[in-house]
Amino acid sequence: MDTDQVTIFIILSATLVLFAWGKLRYDIVALAAMSAVLLSGLVTDEEAFAGFGHTAVITVAAVLIISQALKNAGVVDVVANYLIPHTKNALLHVGLLTIIVTFFSAFMNNVGALALLLPVAIATAKEHDRSPAMVLMPIAFGSILGGMTTMIGTPPNIIIASYRADITGEAFGMFDFSPVGFYIALGGVIFITLIGWRLIPRERFKENAPEQLFEVGEYLTEVKVLEGSTFISQAVCKIDELQNEDIGVVGITRGNNRALDTNPNYEVKQDDILILRGELLTLQKKLSDAKLEFQTASGKTFDALTSDDLVLTECVISATSPFANRDVSYLRRRTANAAAVIGLAHEGRMLRKRLRNHTFKAGDILLLQCEKDYVNDMLSEFSLLPLAKRGIQIGQQRRVLAALAIFVAAICLGAFHVLPMAGAFILAILAYSIFGFLPGKDVYRDVDWPIIILLGGMIPVGRALESTGATDLIANSIIGITEGLPIYLILTLILVVTMFLSDIINNAATALVMAPISVGIANQLGVNIDPFLMAVAVGASCAFLTPIGHQSNTLVMGPGGYQFGDYWRMGLPLEIIITVISIPLILQVWPL
Repeated sequence: MDTDQVTIFIILSATLVLFAWGKLRYDIVALAAMSAVLLSGLVTDEEAFAGFGHTAVITVAAVLIISQALKNAGVVDVVANYLIPHTKNALLHVGLLTIIVTFFSAFMNNVGALALLLPVAIATAKEHDRSPAMVLMPIAFGSILGGMTTMIGTPPNIIIASYRADITGEAFGMFDFSPVGFYIALGGVIFITLIGWRLIPRERFKENAPEQLFEVGEYLTEVKVLEGSTFISQAVCKIDELQNEDIGVVGITRGNNRALDTNPNYEVKQDDILILRGELLTLQKKLSDAKLEFQTASGKTFDALTSDDLVLTECVISATSPFANRDVSYLRRRTANAAAVIGLAHEGRMLRKRLRNHTFKAGDILLLQCEKDYVNDMLSEFSLLPLAKRGIQIGQQRRVLAALAIFVAAICLGAFHVLPMAGAFILAILAYSIFGFLPGKDVYRDVDWPIIILLGGMIPVGRALESTGATDLIANSIIGITEGLPIYLILTLILVVTMFLSDIINNAATALVMAPISVGIANQLGVNIDPFLMAVAVGASCAFLTPIGHQSNTLVMGPGGYQFGDYWRMGLPLEIIITVISIPLILQVWPL
């Protein structure tokens, strides 16, 4: 092993550890890895920055923009509107929503498809008196499954298609992933509908019964004890209103001090700030006569819920929101004090600190108060996903058909090789802009820039792996370990390893790392590289064991009230089913 190989292994190992650690944003980690291979001389200046102009990067960005245009046209809303009346039966409820999100995620960004169905799922759960936990994990998994069926369904497929073009001169086509991906998605949807949702812990169904609009999870809310309050001089454990299953005291503080854990014998004083666990409307009802003043996270009071101008909005922070990894003061500045944080729910877990000291994470649920006319603009501008079925409008029939016609035309131009797929999508974006589906200020709004930076940063790392001979070294080691095993077992090993990596690091990064390794193994074995690339494509999209492996899983964690360990219960058998289905199909469609 020469010096360059040792260097790239150190850089790659450090990068994977930082991805799994999760304390740094994955785009920052990717830029650090790119800088490391550049500074160490493993790539030239041109190679280091060429990733940002790579076809895969442009295609991913174009798909995200087109997804926004399809959302604006109301395509998903129209389909959902026709099918929602048929959700009275629990099986049909789970099955129909999963099928809808699976189908649309094949042709648009899977997180975008999930975001459109999220409020629909919660609203229908409320209508049928079911827990959102019953349907949210199934539709999250469905959005991932749908992405496997086409080249544009998920970034790993786009990466694998482009990587094949780099190796052979010809990329995988739009529907080359479909013969395998369709049957994987079909098997996955059948499993989720008939069995999968039943594996979610039953206590999640009880904890999240949608009795009220804002009762999706438990919030932290702060109240100030005013002069004359009946709570003053009483021990916390003696106040009946604060010691029941609906309300709990998780901390007490004064002024700007840090919150302290609750001592049940602590006697409440005037001006104390109680940090309460509970649903806001329940808190207001039960504590209305106690002379308590509800606080925003900035320490200010807020008006009554009956105000004609102010409304409460419940929303989830998406991974692309500028509020992710920021605090309340940042939210207040960005909204020019037009929105106030009233409550917070985080991963279904009870927090024991001031709301103002909390750093928001993707998947957190915010209860915001703002002016009625500002709600939709705020949700759009800051990539917040509404949980209530407000803001969903059924697109006009002509508008939906026009949007679909433009999209189908772009697909045909790419599929029949009239234009490269990236070029066809750029034409579609121009058409959407001309016909008003994409207002100028919204064109780049839904581009997941951290993913774009991740791709641009990790592509030169992959090239360094190849140019230093590190991929051949890894391939030889794997072949040595698996010597004597049939090729289908080696292919299964690649699939399983890729699945494992995708559960702990970003799926696009997984594809970029595993693609050159899989090709190296195929070359050493002297067989066709296509089945090995397809195994990586499937494995990179199989992030079903944890809430951190895919953005879709993260987004439903808070609204569904799921715990970290809930995902593998449905995800593990699903990954086993996918492995059993995919390996024979890959070898049949893409023979060695």
